[in-house]
Amino acid sequence: MPALLTESVCAGYGRTPIINDISLTADLGTVTTIIGPNGAGKSTFAKTLVGILRPMSGRIVVNDVDITRMPGHQIPRHGLVYVPQNDNVFKRLTVRENLEVGGFASRADPSARIEEILGIFTDLEKAKDKKAGFLSGGQQNLLAIARALMVDPAVIMLDEPTAGLSPAYTDVVWNQIARISQLNTAVLVVEQNVERALKHSDFVHIFVAGRDHSHGTASEIASLDLASIFLGRSHAN
Repeated sequence: MPALLTESVCAGYGRTPIINDISLTADLGTVTTIIGPNGAGKSTFAKTLVGILRPMSGRIVVNDVDITRMPGHQIPRHGLVYVPQNDNVFKRLTVRENLEVGGFASRADPSARIEEILGIFTDLEKAKDKKAGFLSGGQQNLLAIARALMVDPAVIMLDEPTAGLSPAYTDVVWNQIARISQLNTAVLVVEQNVERALKHSDFVHIFVAGRDHSHGTASEIASLDLASIFLGRSHAN
């Protein structure tokens, strides 16, 4: 059983569906990335997974537990966490305090987990007593990811974690994503940069007009005419 399974998920705003019939899986220890043109429904899908939006139909399963109708605040306890693109840290709190907040959903003492996380995110370890608002944009994104990992999730959903970052710090973030997957976590990423997605992912899905147009290994997706697909000139395989 995959860590994450979605079956025929449809969702949107009001009565208007934005995504239709989305079925995908994400396995432990892998990076799965969703790419596609603006307005393709990538972020809508992410918000549906974590309970911000309610699916109109379909099913979402994490660790063999159906979370389709589960309140969003309960979902992290079942193994799925979400890192939004914007406003993803508490800027008036220190790095350590942000991590403590991240551990709130866990019943265990967060101290040991904080030290473990800081050992993975060495940039943050050096700045653990600094307020998050004084971190660079890249460091804030890493802190948001680190905080989400405090509950030791099976699946982490990242919505454009490298948006607006310099090329150098984009590499840092993707290297951390790879390291997270090596900890036997399923990482699901929404990414605008196609080249980076193909370079760093195990599996890639292409969303076009709210549907999963094509999916496969990164090498399989790289062999497609992506420009035509993004412009809606190619039919699904």
